[in-house]
Amino acid sequence: MTTVAEAAAAPPRAARLAVALIFGLNGLALANWIARIPDAKLQLGLSDQLLGVVLFFAAIGALVAQPTVGWLIGRVGSQRMTAIMLFAFCASVALPGLATSAPALMAALFVLGACNGGLDVAMNAQAALVERRYTRPIMSSFHGLWSVGGLAGAALGGLFAAQAVPVSAHLLGCALVALAIAALAIRGLLPDADERGEAGPSFALPPRALLLLGLIAFGVLLCEGAVADWSAVYLREGLGSAPGVAATGYAVFSLLMAAGRLTGDGLALRLGPAAVVRAGGALVALGIGLAIGGAPALAIVGFGLVGAGLACSFPLILSAAARTPGVAASTAIAAIATAGYTGFLVGPPLIGSLAEALTLRWALGLLGLVGLLVALFGGAVGRRPAE
Repeated sequence: MTTVAEAAAAPPRAARLAVALIFGLNGLALANWIARIPDAKLQLGLSDQLLGVVLFFAAIGALVAQPTVGWLIGRVGSQRMTAIMLFAFCASVALPGLATSAPALMAALFVLGACNGGLDVAMNAQAALVERRYTRPIMSSFHGLWSVGGLAGAALGGLFAAQAVPVSAHLLGCALVALAIAALAIRGLLPDADERGEAGPSFALPPRALLLLGLIAFGVLLCEGAVADWSAVYLREGLGSAPGVAATGYAVFSLLMAAGRLTGDGLALRLGPAAVVRAGGALVALGIGLAIGGAPALAIVGFGLVGAGLACSFPLILSAAARTPGVAASTAIAAIATAGYTGFLVGPPLIGSLAEALTLRWALGLLGLVGLLVALFGGAVGRRPAE
């Protein structure tokens, strides 16, 4: 018979399963909307420029919500905030499909972005709590399931688009199914009442102890955002690849990122987080070097190496931040998420601006320099900052 002490010491497997399901559901639902963006653009008659402005409202919503949710977690706990933000996110997935004008879509994406950004902070705070109870790395596997959910959602969304299912009906159905799954997932979340009252400031810039981790997170997600938006353009326009070949670059990038995250916990346990982040930075530099070499096949391999190099870095940075002495885990995660998401937003327009001044090939070369800096300073992920 299991004693009370043994039960308390046992890893919370139900909570791990619940958090894994939430990460996968988030990636799945979000990718369904992303797959229908071209249809929404046509439906509302948006130009490329106006679409860019409209999509930016999702980013604004996320940046507003992330530090706010980090503060609220310190008041009510990650269990409750994860449940609240999960239901809000699932419901908000339907909103873009209901928009009938560009301003309405801006408002819908602001709400969706806020709910998604808030959920990102809350579920990572809950994941960090579960990881502490396991006493071994498991954060990368959660992010790996987000990537798997995203790949599945993109495929599902593409199927609905190919069948000409109306965007409104598709996203409403997606929201209803997601809400039903969410109701099951939240039952296993881990209580964290003992950690309430640790709320930090609502505006979650990285505290001094987290500054270097925040900068690394900024660089890592800057690379991810830039490759997501520019890899296909570079292969098609810079290297003259066929459309199908151009799309392969991002597909390989995404697949190797998902594979890296699913295996990253074992690597972190064996080699240590710092070694994994440093090696990841070196892989990014190598991959970008291959990508700008001039041959489509090498570029595809290079983008795949970048995906593998970036795979584990952000989850490991979040785990390190949550363990920072003197900083509430919710505040730390909100700060790192805000810094990282800012990098994700800055990356694509930065590459575009540099491409105008130089060429797209040399602009992408900047990402190789970022990879080298991550390799140089990645040891911060393995250090315990002084109190």
